[in-house]
Amino acid sequence: MAAKTIHAIYTDDDVLLEAVKRTRAAKYHIKEVFTPFPVHGLDAAIGLAPTRIAIAAFIYGCIGLVVAIWMMNYMMIVDWPQNIGGKPSFSFTQNMPAFIPIMFELTVFFSGHLMVVTFYLRSRLWPYKKAENPDLRTTDDHFLMEVEFDGDERELRELLLDTGAVEVNINQK
Repeated sequence: MAAKTIHAIYTDDDVLLEAVKRTRAAKYHIKEVFTPFPVHGLDAAIGLAPTRIAIAAFIYGCIGLVVAIWMMNYMMIVDWPQNIGGKPSFSFTQNMPAFIPIMFELTVFFSGHLMVVTFYLRSRLWPYKKAENPDLRTTDDHFLMEVEFDGDERELRELLLDTGAVEVNINQK
């Protein structure tokens, strides 16, 4: 692992995107990029793997559907069957059209809520967590690229300044 990091600050997202591409082409490891808003194409430029949140959402939706089916079958068929409007509740399939909205709602409910929980756990965002932002200007209008390196920083500093960085700071770990 690198002993030092360098912070390059940019004021334009297009310049940052090109700087990330040039820095990766020069074989430097970009540890993190801090932006005030999502930058389209930045995750691919950094080399991040595609997210699997869609797979998790599908699984959570399936769990919600199973819970809805089990819940309605137990409540309306097994536990307390009722004759509502002259329609007897002796089987789940006879009452399926009336259950479709509930199945849909619980599928969406489980998928949405469990995805939020998964996001917070995966991102390690829990209550009272201290912010890990190295420069407060990145929450307003600046962009920061954090690059790890071993060796001489002059070459990397010149590369980053050449890519359009307005400020370059070297940090010892």
